[in-house]
Amino acid sequence: MKKISGHFTYEELTYSRVAVEKALDNTPGGTELDALKRLAEKVLEPLRGRLDAPIAVTSGFRSPEVNRLAGGVPGSQHVKGEAADCYTPLGARRLLAVLLASGISFDQAILYRKKNFLHISYRNPTANRKAVLYK
Repeated sequence: MKKISGHFTYEELTYSRVAVEKALDNTPGGTELDALKRLAEKVLEPLRGRLDAPIAVTSGFRSPEVNRLAGGVPGSQHVKGEAADCYTPLGARRLLAVLLASGISFDQAILYRKKNFLHISYRNPTANRKAVLYK
């Protein structure tokens, strides 16, 4: 497995059940791969260190077709390699609390309470909004 950061791999940040089931290519281009690496290095890895627990990625990069079939919004940051949907054994609320207390830069954090996962995105240091939404 190709590591993108200390604990996150290319495979887990590009895996899509929808892509596998529909036999679709879900390979990011160079720009999207660079964005995935920034997301892992700047957000996911430092967050995992502060959480001191594993973080699993259920959805990272999605090709436009995979995003559409997965029910993603048009223009989703997943398509750009800027977002990951994450969960942890400690719960999504705890993950969000640690993110907010950490000072780690992020663009959006969307807590999906019923499904117990956290969508986290990262653009770049100058464009990140630190927006928090609850669904």
